[in-house]
Amino acid sequence: MVRIESKQPRKQRKARYTAPAHLRSKFIHAPLESSLQEQFNTRSARVIKGDTVKVVRGESAGTEGVVDLVDTKRYRIVVQGVSIPKADGTEMPRPVDPSNVQITKLNLKDPRRAERLGGNK
Repeated sequence: MVRIESKQPRKQRKARYTAPAHLRSKFIHAPLESSLQEQFNTRSARVIKGDTVKVVRGESAGTEGVVDLVDTKRYRIVVQGVSIPKADGTEMPRPVDPSNVQITKLNLKDPRRAERLGGNK
């Protein structure tokens, strides 16, 4: 995570809002399911497009779906099946905070990601 020296909330918020791109990635981590934690020997991983996640908090708790979009600017992810109705009745995707989801299946198509997580042990 980004090392924030100050205890003042305003400075902590500013550090998050003005963080450079290579540090923004660290804010988009989510905990792994217990079986994945044992398999990869890590508690959390960065959420990427193609991961399957389960929403554990909020209105859509219990919903499981594939990640369609990762918004690093606003630190949000868009999950299939999580939506809100608009005034005209159409459904619109609802962005979810990564801390409110749990990764149930990892997208390991990227060999670098598979190597970093430790592959199948």
